[in-house]
Amino acid sequence: MRIGLHIADFTYPDGPTGLADDLTRVVTAAEEAGFARVSVMDHVWQISVHGPPEHEMLEAYTTLGYIAARTSRVELLAWVTAVTYREPGMLAKLVSTLDVLSGGRAWLGIGAAWNEAEAVGLGLPFPPLAERFERLEETLRICLQMWGPDDGPFHGEHYRLERTLNVPQPLQDPRPRILIGGGGEKKTLRLVAQYADACNLFAGPEIERKLDVLRAHCAAEGRAYDAIEKTAQLPLDLGERGENVDTFLATLQRLSDLGVQAVQGKLPRVWEPERMELFAREVIPAAAAM
Repeated sequence: MRIGLHIADFTYPDGPTGLADDLTRVVTAAEEAGFARVSVMDHVWQISVHGPPEHEMLEAYTTLGYIAARTSRVELLAWVTAVTYREPGMLAKLVSTLDVLSGGRAWLGIGAAWNEAEAVGLGLPFPPLAERFERLEETLRICLQMWGPDDGPFHGEHYRLERTLNVPQPLQDPRPRILIGGGGEKKTLRLVAQYADACNLFAGPEIERKLDVLRAHCAAEGRAYDAIEKTAQLPLDLGERGENVDTFLATLQRLSDLGVQAVQGKLPRVWEPERMELFAREVIPAAAAM
């Protein structure tokens, strides 16, 4: 079981003037502690589960580039990219650039987008849900084409690219891995079976059924279920003094028994070094053995 750090909050005690230094300390400590991945949200306003919209929020891919320059091992991704916030040719180029400059550590995490308020607020595209899913599938096809040998045109229902040239290509062989976020049983998990290297589900009581649905989609698509990494979102809350470590490890074991291979989550008050140290000492070694 691999543990990843999801950075969903940039409202730190030192404020914006200290944010760069605080973020550097967080991500370097995460790497030293043995976290496998570092992810950031693709939001431009804070979302309600973490705070009011007026709280600090950084643009995802600029932030990932900054983190790449200050780390050397952790994998990097947006958890997850809102498909309509960037044109797909540019998105493929962004992930390619991150992969090259990070030494081959970039993922494409992507989903159909959901936060209409921020999109409308800043004038970002936000078509109806059915169209967002159509654009998601076309974007996946465009990225796969741009990360391969075919630099010819792509003509879809929503996107027209006359030459899908992408130089330099990503360093990863054969390409950056793709994670599709969400547990929608008819569309999202079908797209996972068709295009993704990893799914992302919430670690709640429905996860077993979601995995069964994914297995069925894989069978329908002729895709090996075991070829897809199963990931789950889980708060990394060990309590104020580590009193929840045993409960957290039991949850990890339950997820591992279901076939989940990685969890990604927010660490409360991540700027406090003792919280990262507790994970390094009590959780990450135990999880690695699951």
